[in-house]
Amino acid sequence: MHANSVQTIGATAPAALRLGSLALASNLFLSPLAGYTNLPFRRVVREIGGVGLCTTDLVNARSLLEKRPKAFKLIESHFDDAPLAVQLFGSKPEEMRDAAVIAAAQGAASIDINMGCPVRKVCNVGGGSAMMTELNKTAALAQGMVNAVKIPVTAKMRLGWDSDNLTAPDLARALEAAGVAAIFVHGRTREQGFGGTVNLAGIRQVVKAVKTIPVIGNGDVVTPEAAKKMLAETGCAGVSIGRGAFYDPWIFQRTQAYLQTGQLPPEAAFAERIRVMQRHLDLMVETFGEEMGCRMFRKIAPWYAKRFGPCHEFNKRVVHVATREQFREVLENYQRWRQQFLDEAGELQPRFQPAPLVASFMRAADPSQPPPHLAVPKGPVELW
Repeated sequence: MHANSVQTIGATAPAALRLGSLALASNLFLSPLAGYTNLPFRRVVREIGGVGLCTTDLVNARSLLEKRPKAFKLIESHFDDAPLAVQLFGSKPEEMRDAAVIAAAQGAASIDINMGCPVRKVCNVGGGSAMMTELNKTAALAQGMVNAVKIPVTAKMRLGWDSDNLTAPDLARALEAAGVAAIFVHGRTREQGFGGTVNLAGIRQVVKAVKTIPVIGNGDVVTPEAAKKMLAETGCAGVSIGRGAFYDPWIFQRTQAYLQTGQLPPEAAFAERIRVMQRHLDLMVETFGEEMGCRMFRKIAPWYAKRFGPCHEFNKRVVHVATREQFREVLENYQRWRQQFLDEAGELQPRFQPAPLVASFMRAADPSQPPPHLAVPKGPVELW
């Protein structure tokens, strides 16, 4: 869609939402992505607006108990980074309970239990998706955490271990009985990883399985239209967005406006993308120092560039930046190079514009068409 056009639909106003005692201004959530949804990115998203709750990168419960500096860095926050959920993974009830107490003491507004990570090294220690295979044990672990803290405890899960074991509805019921305040469900199985189509009917079964707690849908929400479709077809109370926020940090603001007014705001203009990218780098330096912040930003900047149009000149240079000054030089050189692809009005010529983002569950039902490729960030925990 052209940057200046606006699409209109029937409006569906987004609702404020409660997770137990926690009142949220929006039913839109930032999902955790290991190595990416750290404090600087959360602050960027909150400054743009529209998000109700952000969640930390997943944190090993034992590492908090052992007081490892890296674990406390993962849950580091700021006065403008609220409300914040801390996501924990682990399989030992006493460790998860005690880690929840630590996170609450550090100011977390809620605790999220990771039962959805498909990565082998998480599952091999009984965390992530492995928790979906032992319902009673997992419910008892959750109940111990609920009893130990005064803030809400939620759970993030997938539909099941594989297509033959779609345990999410049963697990959701067990967790509701254990006192969990909300369920976040990614509409794929552990076996699917991030491939294939998100199963909206599967999310709907989880919604139907619980009586009183909200279910938050997740998976391939890369546009406001995808968020609306997930809400409408699953009956979920809210939508959690991960990769979609890296393609478009404005997605929460745009989705909120779309649901409130029925008008689809355009994607952010190039100048606005540059402004926010530079703000993100400044916050990385503020949080991690210039050397580490710039090094970490090497894997983040190419995500902004995915919507720049032709960007190989930018990407091949930005992965070597070590200072903010070097980043500024790379950006200035790229902007000069990019001018060859612009029209007289300074907009990308149509043939150079990036293809529209399309969720797996919104593409045409044509089995001969391959699913759209949505890149997965590579982080400390691969493919999460």
